[in-house]
Amino acid sequence: MRLALAQLNTVVGDIDGNARRIREALAAAADAGADLTLLPELAIAGYPPEDLLLRPRFARACRRAVEELAAEVMHGAAIIGFPEWDGDVFNSAAVVAGGRVQAVYRKRFLPNYGVFDEARYFASGDAPLVVELAGMRVGIAICEDIWYPSPVTSDLAAANVDLIACISASPWHRGKADARERMLATRAADSAAALAFCNLVGGQDELVFDGRSLVADATGVITARAPQFSDALVIADVDRDLAVRRRLREPLGRRLPRGPRVEAVVLESSPARRPAAPAPTSLVAPPEPEAEVWEGLVTGIRDYVGKNGFGGVVIGLSGGIDSALTAALAVAALGADRVLGVSMPSVYTSRRSEDDAATLAAALGIELITLPIADVVAAFETVLAGAFAGTERDVTEENLQARARGTLLMGLSNKRGALVLATGNKSEMSVGYSTLYGDMVGGFAPLRDISKTWVYRLSRWRNASAGREVIPEATIERPPTAELRPDQLDSDSLPPYDDLDPIIEGYVEDELDAEDLVARGHDAATVRRVLRMIDRAEYKRRQGPVGIKVTPRAFGKDRRMPITNGYVAP
Repeated sequence: MRLALAQLNTVVGDIDGNARRIREALAAAADAGADLTLLPELAIAGYPPEDLLLRPRFARACRRAVEELAAEVMHGAAIIGFPEWDGDVFNSAAVVAGGRVQAVYRKRFLPNYGVFDEARYFASGDAPLVVELAGMRVGIAICEDIWYPSPVTSDLAAANVDLIACISASPWHRGKADARERMLATRAADSAAALAFCNLVGGQDELVFDGRSLVADATGVITARAPQFSDALVIADVDRDLAVRRRLREPLGRRLPRGPRVEAVVLESSPARRPAAPAPTSLVAPPEPEAEVWEGLVTGIRDYVGKNGFGGVVIGLSGGIDSALTAALAVAALGADRVLGVSMPSVYTSRRSEDDAATLAAALGIELITLPIADVVAAFETVLAGAFAGTERDVTEENLQARARGTLLMGLSNKRGALVLATGNKSEMSVGYSTLYGDMVGGFAPLRDISKTWVYRLSRWRNASAGREVIPEATIERPPTAELRPDQLDSDSLPPYDDLDPIIEGYVEDELDAEDLVARGHDAATVRRVLRMIDRAEYKRRQGPVGIKVTPRAFGKDRRMPITNGYVAP
């Protein structure tokens, strides 16, 4: 059997646009002689549709689009993900062939953890589906179905399928693709069946889908792999005999509990028009960790800006490493002509910071404008002088500087129709080392889930991979500072990032308590101080811009803590 895995970048709610993308992929797959083409989970609707699924009209429109696509599939077959309305809503896969929908599978495992809310929207299916096509028995699965060895996969193994076809919208986080691939190889080997996995690609709000679709043979060997973070059509041939021989030689399926007999749906379809040339083998090597994170961030920026119709982005360039990395990512995502850098020096801004911002802009080839804020801050202080009478200068006056900058950036955004990219990182967002309506201003925060340690790591990697100083080395080596008062350094207010970041990771991502972190060797007083800062900053994070999920447990949909909260981690 010849397979086509159509790894597509869809747009949530854009039914017509998604149908066009699917139609183009189906045509390319037909030209390659594919017997079976897989499209991603909910491809016609985009993923995740969220509360669009509460509108039956939306699901019915998706079904009509699937039927229109089905009418064009006359050779071979295809599996198209769509939301199905049938008195309730199901996350379904339509098997189309011979110009019509011939079978529908309903997802049985509905994830409801982390960023997933499928139990809020969908009813679960209750039966396996096996189809016969081109002399092979093909079992259908949708994403979460395949993550567990039973019952979905075991039901298909017991039904002696030759191929498991899994369509998916599996969101990315750092390192997930490798773990997912190991799991899929195990499912194929345990089932003694080839496995085709077609995943969504592209950015959707804070989520990025990495693609990396694949085919594994019946022994669990990966025989085809799509690239990460880009559209692709992977063509691969699957040998039925390998699965048959393995089932006979290692009859694992005979030991599985026998459920109801699964009667295969025999698809009525004209054979694929096979070209004379054999299927090209695509086995793209996985990227190194820094390249993976870089491309994930670039994808998230490109699609958030593009899918929401912004002409470009505006970034405040402080001369520091966070804004430098954000600008470098934006240029990689959008091109230099769509990135505007803004230098906003105050009376405390050093000449070095202004020079570093100019050097960065020149290295990236972006426009840089300078808007001094001293007069703006002075005007704020004049208006507030009566209300502040009798008080000492403190962090309040520092925050006025940050808020002056935020106001100017939003003015540029309004005037130019460009999106402000906030430049704060996860370390700062975790402990509240940021100013509401100041440096937190923006419509999107690419580094929201990137620790300061990773900011340095990505910056050094980018320079090494480019073979030049994309991000000035002077910026990388400089001690971080907000420059809101004379001689200010981050270390005045925070523990060193080498100490801070592991504590944040342990508490936020690993759910460790203070005692657990102290047992790992962290200073007890530092741990309790950092944990208090993290808990107290929840109200700030709720008001900040969305950002790209990079870790297994990002702030937002992954980690949902109450703002008013009297519990202290022991």
